[in-house]
Amino acid sequence: MTATNHAATPAGTSAGAPAGTPAGAQAPGEQAPGEAAEAPRSSAPALAARAALTLPHTHVDSLFIDGAWTPARGTGRNPVTDPATGEVWGSVPDGTVEDVDAAVGSARRAFQGEWPRLAPSERAAYLLRIAEEVEKRAEDLSLTNTRENGSPVSESSGAAANAAGIFRYFATLAGYLERDDVRAFPRGGGESVVRRDPIGVCALIAPWNFPINLVVIKLAPALLAGCTVVIKPASPTPLSLRVIIDAVAAAGVPAGVVNLVTGSGRLGDALVKHPGVDKVAFTGSTPVGRKIAAACGELLRPVTLELGGKSSAIVMPDADLDAMSKVLIRSSMRNTGQTCYISTRILAPASRYEEVVDMVTGTIAAAKQGDPLDPGTVFGPCATESQYRTVLEYVESGLAEGARATTGGRAAALGGGLEGGYFVEPTVFADVTPDMRVSREEIFGPVICILKYDDAGGSVEEAVTLANNTEFGLGGLVFGQDPEAALAVADRMDTGSVGINFFASNHAAPFGGRHDSGLGTEYGIEGLNAYLSYKSIHRKA
Repeated sequence: MTATNHAATPAGTSAGAPAGTPAGAQAPGEQAPGEAAEAPRSSAPALAARAALTLPHTHVDSLFIDGAWTPARGTGRNPVTDPATGEVWGSVPDGTVEDVDAAVGSARRAFQGEWPRLAPSERAAYLLRIAEEVEKRAEDLSLTNTRENGSPVSESSGAAANAAGIFRYFATLAGYLERDDVRAFPRGGGESVVRRDPIGVCALIAPWNFPINLVVIKLAPALLAGCTVVIKPASPTPLSLRVIIDAVAAAGVPAGVVNLVTGSGRLGDALVKHPGVDKVAFTGSTPVGRKIAAACGELLRPVTLELGGKSSAIVMPDADLDAMSKVLIRSSMRNTGQTCYISTRILAPASRYEEVVDMVTGTIAAAKQGDPLDPGTVFGPCATESQYRTVLEYVESGLAEGARATTGGRAAALGGGLEGGYFVEPTVFADVTPDMRVSREEIFGPVICILKYDDAGGSVEEAVTLANNTEFGLGGLVFGQDPEAALAVADRMDTGSVGINFFASNHAAPFGGRHDSGLGTEYGIEGLNAYLSYKSIHRKA
């Protein structure tokens, strides 16, 4: 990317830098030839802050199998990199097929034991104890999460409370499982007793953007249902899940009920296809989800998939832009844009288009980008070098197709020990048209696109059409002051969830995608039902 893409070159960037490269730097982690020696690492604030941390898991050699930390069977290692600095600060075993066999075997033995035969209220008591243990580890969870994927501590500090809340919510559903379900034959003469049995051994595969809560939203209902599990974290974020396992063990969950293996994608593939697995739950990209769906289809194995998104925020002509600005980042750029449901397409009425552009630009430009360990930071780095380069390629694509970067539009050049980090300037694109790649494809980084719709006569018809003109269907937003009109628009959006004037997950309400955004639902009683197998016992009345 060069300065010819912009009217001017922002401070701290280099007009001739290679595409995707911070000013005055090589690719992340590389030192430019002839560059002066760096100051001692301890003198860089970001590096000093990290050196002062004491985390429970850094370089580890074990997996959690059959209730204990167990040495991995292979010798392979997977590094854990801090995306804010490029520093490798941890590592985990790159598990083998034999490790998967051991973990699944452990889960199978536990499923044949007492766990599924406990009363649901007894299993709920375990969930409540896990919640307490998770809360005790709030700081370790937050800091480990931040070092793994660069989520600002302003985001990750809430992970423990949210995870505990999920465990506590599902504990409240024990009564649902214990309630008798007897249904009369419509024509009389008999009745059916409906049993809800645990589905069996479940493979839970987590993504790297929210590694804690996107595992817990699978783990909690699985445990309440009476299932046993094998967890496989994403390769970049394996250590925060070990803290969750510590909480599970401290809560006294019986051996084999919860198991953890770490490794590359091939390990996830082996787990998905393992003959001892009865169900798969996966959150991640749509391309990987398709492969998992194909494998589970061949095996006739139930699967829940929460995949990608390209959600839209419809700004109605009467929208309160000041109120919108206060929720914009949470709803449209959460976690540095690395959130599946956020509405990264802003659909603005033509009558107020420049007003919307100015508000969005000002809101994003005013938010601090920097060290994710700083509580004041709003935007951190991309989680991996690969994602960093992907995001920059999308930025270049948007500029090449004629989008106007009103703020951002290039790699960020940060100092203080962050020179090797994977930072992209938070970017707002105006003058985006529906045919541009940045409008159609999930970027998963700090990029917002603003499109214009014709609101002649107050109509939002074109906005609804634009919002639904996508392969995805996960999230969405409507901003408007008339509650009934906003609800009517939300009803017409072809997506799994819509927020009116804000967006937040509700543990009690189903969350899932349509079309290329996934299969099945999580959260709510519907999320519990995904881990149940039904049996009808017919008898004469």
